[in-house]
Amino acid sequence: MNEKDFLAKFHLPWSGGPAHDFPFPASTRPAAVLICLQPPFDDLQVLFTQRAMHLNHHAGQISFPGGKFEDTDASLIDTALREAQEEIGLPPENVRILGTLPEYKTISGFAVLPVIGIIDESMDLESDLQIDPNEVSRIFQVPLAHLMQKDNYYVHHVERRKQKFPVYFIQFGNDVIWGATAGMTALLSRHLDFYTK
Repeated sequence: MNEKDFLAKFHLPWSGGPAHDFPFPASTRPAAVLICLQPPFDDLQVLFTQRAMHLNHHAGQISFPGGKFEDTDASLIDTALREAQEEIGLPPENVRILGTLPEYKTISGFAVLPVIGIIDESMDLESDLQIDPNEVSRIFQVPLAHLMQKDNYYVHHVERRKQKFPVYFIQFGNDVIWGATAGMTALLSRHLDFYTK
């Protein structure tokens, strides 16, 4: 999927359904992540991080750059950009914001705003970005086309408060993306797929 096709579908009225899979109470813990796309224009790539193994929470998990809203942030979009700069050294001025997905509520009580941005094709992830080893062990990319294929997702249902809800998993090579990160990519996939039919 190229940038033109992505934008043509992404900016159409929202069709992805509810942005969370369990009726959590209203959250007081706002956060944001940056879903960062990069050309080549015939096959957009999506940037992921792997969290450092020594972290107390979600060690080693695949995620998007992001984190909690801080009082110094002007908006949740600024939160996503700030966190991406802190975690992987991505300058905010090198990101062109395309829009956002609906707020995604997590089982840990966060209300996460997924921010969609695009970086220039000429940016080299290995030489132009510098990860913070205190937070991130590595960065890598997955083709957007892989994330848009429903057949690539595995869904496991768990029970909480006597209700069942899905937990999403998607494999790419030796990496397994799951939980809220996979849930957000599944949400984007449902929205774009609606306008493919």
